[in-house]
Amino acid sequence: MSNEASGRILIDLFTTLDGVAQGPGGTDEDTSGGFRFSGWQAGHPSDGVGIEVEKGMRGLDALLLGRRTYDIFAAYWPHHTDGESGDIGKLFNSVPKYVATRDADFPLDWEGSTRVGDDLAAEVAAMRANHREVHVIGSIDFVHTLLAEGLFDELNLWVYPILLGAGKKVFDDNALPSVLTLLEPPKSDDGGVTLLRFGRTDKTPDVGTYE
Repeated sequence: MSNEASGRILIDLFTTLDGVAQGPGGTDEDTSGGFRFSGWQAGHPSDGVGIEVEKGMRGLDALLLGRRTYDIFAAYWPHHTDGESGDIGKLFNSVPKYVATRDADFPLDWEGSTRVGDDLAAEVAAMRANHREVHVIGSIDFVHTLLAEGLFDELNLWVYPILLGAGKKVFDDNALPSVLTLLEPPKSDDGGVTLLRFGRTDKTPDVGTYE
């Protein structure tokens, strides 16, 4: 359940209709497990998605990333603070970055970066105490940990009308059984990309039999 007395942890993911969130942004982003479709988002450009992404980041004051996404962002955003994506680049470069890894020697070359992962629950609690909105972008392997431990407040899914049949899914078998609440009506663009915003609750699924 979202804690209104402190900051929030927001998970932002691009996903296919069958729930694949692996490697949307580029052909070499994530080919692990023999994934053949890394870069699947590129064939479906959407101005509407870009507008909603920028709106959603207006309150962002920290990033929490998995190792792979951190490496991608650290190599890209310090060099992209002008042009169409300049505002996002300036924002990402200016806010604290937390990278989830238990490797004490993991290189933190991006200014403002800190390693977390030794005691994730306590570290997330500290982030909530120090920030308004901590956004987890991509980082699907790390997202699985957050979903398994219930360490998030909002889940934002940009769902593309694509079926891939294989790849890392938003929800794996370790996701914490829970009931989410839809925070606003779904929004769709002309290409069928639909934004779904869910809030976490403390409710668990009820079961029964229809008579």
